[in-house]
Amino acid sequence: MDHARLLADLVAIDSVNPALVPGAAGEAEIAAYVAGWLRERGLDVTVLDEPRGRPSVVGVARGTGGGTALMLNAHVDTVGVAGMRRPHDPEIRDGRLYGRGAFDMKGGLAAIMLAGGAVAGAGLRGDVVVTAVADEEHASTGVQAVLRRWSADACVVTEPTQLRACVAHKGFVWAELQTRGRAAHGSRPDLGVDAIAGMGPVLAGIRALQERLDGAPHPLLGPASLHASLVDGGQELSSYPERCVLGIERRTLPGECAAGVERELEALLALARDADPRLETELRIGLRRNPFEVDPQTTIVRVLRAAGTEVLGTEPPIVGEHPWMDSAFTSAAGIPTVVFGPGGAGAHAVEEYGDLASVERCAAVLVETARRFCA
Repeated sequence: MDHARLLADLVAIDSVNPALVPGAAGEAEIAAYVAGWLRERGLDVTVLDEPRGRPSVVGVARGTGGGTALMLNAHVDTVGVAGMRRPHDPEIRDGRLYGRGAFDMKGGLAAIMLAGGAVAGAGLRGDVVVTAVADEEHASTGVQAVLRRWSADACVVTEPTQLRACVAHKGFVWAELQTRGRAAHGSRPDLGVDAIAGMGPVLAGIRALQERLDGAPHPLLGPASLHASLVDGGQELSSYPERCVLGIERRTLPGECAAGVERELEALLALARDADPRLETELRIGLRRNPFEVDPQTTIVRVLRAAGTEVLGTEPPIVGEHPWMDSAFTSAAGIPTVVFGPGGAGAHAVEEYGDLASVERCAAVLVETARRFCA
């Protein structure tokens, strides 16, 4: 099967993440397709239904023995399709395949499937472990389930990088900051404590903290960041608001930790209490994901770039990417990881496309990487 047909088949399957869109299709149909496709090409396939109803697929191209194992990773879920005319009706125009997930990241999924099929039975000494995982767009339950049972000596995650070698990306911490005042009739300022106005020093502190973060950029990723994402509070126009909740996202750099972010946010809430001691405050830390970084001189990075040079005619450049990826989990599991995937545009957007030529080239680089690494 050629790369365009495979990517079209994958995009035609609705795999919207149900944790993002309640009632959405989820990963069952696409996991069944991937599993069957890999089995037909001789891989040993396991469908891991963990958590139940959110399957991930692991296909192993067995080596002859004595070599190092390479994991290839892509996620099968997508974000929602609101505003798209025909999200699962793939259309090819000018070398681009349009549809939900074509860029993020069914192009990369097609590439690891093609590479796994190409190396199955090729006589490599080490195993090539193809992992097509669920739920990356929400809580990454799929890759975590896979890593509890499988490992490898190195990993390539094929998020779209425009055929560049990504060695770092940001992490994030989500949090809610709350100020609590005292409800009262709007005509009684002597009785009321305005929780929304009390959040003002926190908002001003966010700007000041960002200015400090701007002064310590990462060489590939730039500065860390934070922003006020959501705000909720008040009862009605004629009352002093008793409560205000501010949702914050803090994007972290390699070397930063959630504990340090928590201290920063506690310091922001202290600004509110200092400005009005009558206020009560609370910090709730939500989802957190670590940043990722690998030494560009790590073996898998060097091998992949050498393979890329042979296949592409030019060495893939070293880059950092801003979005969070499952590479943080594979790396934290002790598997040296590099991110390398095809091109396109429109992640999470109304118009999304994958570049077909780069999908084919990505697969070829992965095959050459496996031949060099697993030998």
